[in-house]
Amino acid sequence: MNAPTTRILILDDDVETCRFMQELLARPGREIETTTDPEMAIDRARAKPYDLVVSDLKLNARLDGIDVLRQIRAAAPSTQVIIVTGFGELEKAVEAVREGAFDFVSKPFNITEIKQLVERALQQAPSLPATAAVRDTIAPGLLGRTPAMTSVYKQIAYAATADVPVLIIGESGTGKELVASAIHEHSTRAARAYVPINCGALTETLLESELFGHVKGSFTGAVSDHKGIFLAAHTGTVFLDEVGEMSPALQVKLLRVLQEGEVRPVGGSRTVQVDVRIVAATNVDMEKAVADGRFRQDLFYRLGVVIIHLPPLRERREDIPLLVERFLQAACAKAGRQIEIAPAAMEALTGHPWPGNVRELENTIERLVVFCRGSRVEAADLPGTLASKAAPGPQTLFGDLPSLDELERRYLLHVLEQVHGNRTRAAEVLGIDRRTLYRMAERFGIPLTDEGRTE
Repeated sequence: MNAPTTRILILDDDVETCRFMQELLARPGREIETTTDPEMAIDRARAKPYDLVVSDLKLNARLDGIDVLRQIRAAAPSTQVIIVTGFGELEKAVEAVREGAFDFVSKPFNITEIKQLVERALQQAPSLPATAAVRDTIAPGLLGRTPAMTSVYKQIAYAATADVPVLIIGESGTGKELVASAIHEHSTRAARAYVPINCGALTETLLESELFGHVKGSFTGAVSDHKGIFLAAHTGTVFLDEVGEMSPALQVKLLRVLQEGEVRPVGGSRTVQVDVRIVAATNVDMEKAVADGRFRQDLFYRLGVVIIHLPPLRERREDIPLLVERFLQAACAKAGRQIEIAPAAMEALTGHPWPGNVRELENTIERLVVFCRGSRVEAADLPGTLASKAAPGPQTLFGDLPSLDELERRYLLHVLEQVHGNRTRAAEVLGIDRRTLYRMAERFGIPLTDEGRTE
């Protein structure tokens, strides 16, 4: 008896992408159809359900990939849906998870990984749409469309719908508090209190009082009862920043909150039941801290039911132009000025390692706007270490042995600078059509201006 045919639909507004995906996923026993029309895709899925639909996010002015996901899953709950996007967005990742998408992946994707993802989707029973009430607002400040950030968005979406502890790990300045806030804002506790505290900024005694509260007379200065953060955030979320700096004694008390759901105020004789979700963050290597005996292993496991690793900015350089534009708009609005970044200056900003990550980049852009004397930030206007990276010539493109993607991005910036932003001329130099130019620019977060336009 022959095995049943597996039916797959590829939906993308680009015909060449449809053909590429069709060839990539072709296997004996698979029937693969393609379409650029989302309405047609929905009609086909209603008439005869597919096993899998792989849909682009941006389709047309009427429907996007989330609309297609929603309607196909309503008509055929057994159909798995994978959303593919070149525009990393937390809001869309949350929507995709809420509506029951199998996964949400970013362009450009790894060919081997997309093949494996399709195999897993075909083998796994479809998930039901999340029943949790999820807010549609995104977290201000979280920005990026690289695969690394799309992965973070997905993890936030999954973490938000699961009421479990979350541990966010990342270097200083990567946006850990933004992630924590986003998890709370998209969770079922969103209407409740969200209380953050920096565990590394307080002494052990003060931190204990702030977290667990104290009773009147328990120590000098305790002139009244204080209920503490855990009780203040009852039914809400507590964000423990720099949790890796917490003392061993407080780690024991925190473990009790996680295990038993109760706190004992300083000087108190009774425990108090509390219902809070704990989201913690650290820039410490937690596995090393556990191995060195500085952090309790059982607490690490309790906190890290879900662990989200935030990538440093140097590992997602393609997002830097996008971040620069966002920070530039905000800084210009604050200063009441209109300033742009020259391509050579943007290239230098993108090539910088940014040890202070997103926070350092934001501060740098604000300073550039304040001190810029004209209407455009040139490479010469950058601080010394940045300006040195903007020297023209072959070393800018090849000196640090960049990846092929990074080289493509740099060359696109170089061509745009040489043709003064003329999109038609840039496409001619690159030997591609303008549609492909737009997709390249979107993928790398490079704005296409009308400067020097002769079309």
